Amino acid sequence: METLAITDCDLQQKVLSSDLADNTRIAYQKGWSKFVDYCIAESITNPLSASPNQVARFFVNLATHPNRQSGTIPSMGTVMIYKCAVNKKYLEAGKSSPTNHPLVRSTLRGLARLKGSSSRQVMALREYHIGAMLQVCSNTLIGKRDAAIIAVGFAGALRRSEICNLIVDDIDFLDSFKENEDRIMLTIRQSKTDQQGKGQKIPILDGRVIRPIERLRLWLEGSGITSGPLFQTMKRGGHLRGKPMHHSDIPRIVKHYAALIGIDPKDVAGHSLRAGFVTSAAVHHARLDKIMSVTRHTNPSTVMRYIRDADAFSDHAGRDFL
Repeated sequence: METLAITDCDLQQKVLSSDLADNTRIAYQKGWSKFVDYCIAESITNPLSASPNQVARFFVNLATHPNRQSGTIPSMGTVMIYKCAVNKKYLEAGKSSPTNHPLVRSTLRGLARLKGSSSRQVMALREYHIGAMLQVCSNTLIGKRDAAIIAVGFAGALRRSEICNLIVDDIDFLDSFKENEDRIMLTIRQSKTDQQGKGQKIPILDGRVIRPIERLRLWLEGSGITSGPLFQTMKRGGHLRGKPMHHSDIPRIVKHYAALIGIDPKDVAGHSLRAGFVTSAAVHHARLDKIMSVTRHTNPSTVMRYIRDADAFSDHAGRDFL
């Protein structure tokens, strides 16, 4: 009976931990680790018995002191992720979370007012930016991989985790329904808006400029990959490791090629590909439902934010008198 109880407990922990996407789980682990380090520094013997006042002081310290590695002060978005991390750890332990205490809540509201609650928006890389970035990708195997990542990531409005999680079987090359117009159906097995893994399909055309399918074929032919991770890490000299890209590799690649065409790498991130597709589609007057069929947004208002930004100066109210 005792062995069964332990097994049930292990199973419960596995279920609790599996309700998060991989990137969220990593962020939560980092947040809890930061809290544990803070507790050690403050001589708090048990992080799972911290008082609301101690937890509130942790968030103040986190939000007002630069990170030792990066030298930057965490954003309120990061603070709130760490708050969720602490909250989840307490719930998993069957304890009441101090993050729900009025003192902690009022502290977080105060920090949000002091820091400003507006989130940082990365630059949306338009289709002409992507075209220029693809032009500077080398003809090496690494260059072909990076070109395919940028082109497919943009054309599919993919999140960085979705790019890294792609496998060869997720790509379905379809017959052309028009001359010289290749198309694929891309399967996203799990994403931020589909954490139960039901699967989402994205239609992608090759187009005339970005040519994502052509660049994908060049990568597959050059690498010889026929199964497993679609985009793989590589050793020096261009030898495949057989391992999928890490989600941190995507912004690194995007920043590298953005810098080569004169864009400040600080202004872009992995999300710049996804934001760029929505913005480009809006500028070219694509229908909202067609945009959402690619981006898989479930809330039209989220997409409308990009469209408003893209269309801010079109038919401006002050055009005739300013």
